[in-house]
Amino acid sequence: MITREAVEEKLKEVMYPGFTKSIVDFGFVKDIDVSDDHVYVEVDISSSAPEVEQQLRDDITAKLQLLGAQKIDVVITKPKMPRESSSKGKNIAPQIKNFVMVSSGKGGVGKSTTTTNLAIALAMQGKKVGLLDADIYGPNIPRMMGLEGQQPEVIGNKVKPMLSHGVEVMSMGSLMEEGQSLIWRGAMIMKAIQQLLQDILWSDLDVLVIDMPPGTGDAQLSLAQSVPVTAGVCVTTPQKVALDDTTRSLDMFEKLHIPIAGIVENMSGFICPDSGTEYDIFGKGTTAPLAEKFHTQVLSEIPIEPAVREGGDTGKPVVFHQPETETAKRYQQAATKLWHEIERINEEGGVDNEAIQPTTPPGVSACSTGGSTGGTENSSGGGSCGCS
Repeated sequence: MITREAVEEKLKEVMYPGFTKSIVDFGFVKDIDVSDDHVYVEVDISSSAPEVEQQLRDDITAKLQLLGAQKIDVVITKPKMPRESSSKGKNIAPQIKNFVMVSSGKGGVGKSTTTTNLAIALAMQGKKVGLLDADIYGPNIPRMMGLEGQQPEVIGNKVKPMLSHGVEVMSMGSLMEEGQSLIWRGAMIMKAIQQLLQDILWSDLDVLVIDMPPGTGDAQLSLAQSVPVTAGVCVTTPQKVALDDTTRSLDMFEKLHIPIAGIVENMSGFICPDSGTEYDIFGKGTTAPLAEKFHTQVLSEIPIEPAVREGGDTGKPVVFHQPETETAKRYQQAATKLWHEIERINEEGGVDNEAIQPTTPPGVSACSTGGSTGGTENSSGGGSCGCS
C-alpha cells in the first residue's frame, strides 16, 4: 500500500530544474493525497517557463510510478510569463529584458551581499537572472557566489558567464589577477562597463542585476547611457551618516531618469543566534522618511545575522543555503517587491535613456567643451582634464 510518507520521500528526489535542491526542500509541494493506488500531488512553482513545468511533471510521474501508483494526478500552479520590457533608447545588450542598478552612497553597507541575495532570490522565484559585478574597485561577487578562483570560458572574442545558484555571473574579479589593484581614469571605467555588457555572452535574461561601485561616478553614468536601466535599488544602513550619502545616491537615480524601485535598509537590527531575539544595535526604520521623500518604498529591513556573513565568506549565500532564516525570508520579500516594481514600470511605458546621451561630437572630450552629459567640466576654466 502506498503511503503519504513514501510519496513525500520520492518527491525529495525530484530536483527543481537548474538547482540542486528538491521541490520538497524549496517548499513547492502544497498537497499530497493517496487513495489506494491513486496519488494526487499539488505543486506551486515559482517559474512561468513551460519547459520547467513539463520537466517537473515528467520527473514526478516517473518517481511515483516506482511506488506502483496506477493513477497519478500532478497539478502544477505557476505564475504568469514575465512581461516584455517596453523600454526604449540605446541598448547595447538587447537580449536582456530588464536592468537593475544596485548602488550605494558609500562603501561598507553590504551592497554586494544584498545584490547577490536579491539575484538568487529572483532566480528562485523562476526568473532567468544574470548578475554583473561592475564594482571595479572591489569585485567581491566571485567569492560570495562560490566562484572564487574559477575562470570564465572564452568563446572567440566573447566571454561566457559562469553559472552559480541558478544565476549567470560575470565579474571584473574573474577577469583580473587576484589582489590586483585597478587605478583607472574615467574613460577606462566607461569602456570596461560597456565591455562587461557587450562582450559577455549573456542569455536572453529576464533581468540583469548589476552591482555598482559605491558613490555616484563614471560607472553609473556609463551604465545608464549604455542600456535603459529599468530600476534602481539603493542599499544603506540605518545610521544618519550613511543616510546622507544615500540621499545623494537617490538623487543620482533621478538625474539619470532611473525609476527608484526602493531602498534596502541593511544591518537593520541584530538577530541573536541563541535566542532569536532582535536588537536594534545600529538603529532601525530610519530609511522610511527618506523613501517617502523620494516617492519610493523600503524593499526590506535586513538584520545582522551570523548566517549572512558566513554565507558570504564561504560562497553559500544565505537566501539559497539557509532559506529558513529570517534574513533569507526578507531577501525573498525584497525580490518580490522589486519584481512587482519592474512589471509596473514596464506596464507604464518603461524607461528611455535618450535624454542622458552625450552631446559632444565623437572624439571630442566633454571636459574641454565646457561640460555636457557624459563628461566632467574642467573647473580650471580651460584645456582638457586628460580623460579623452
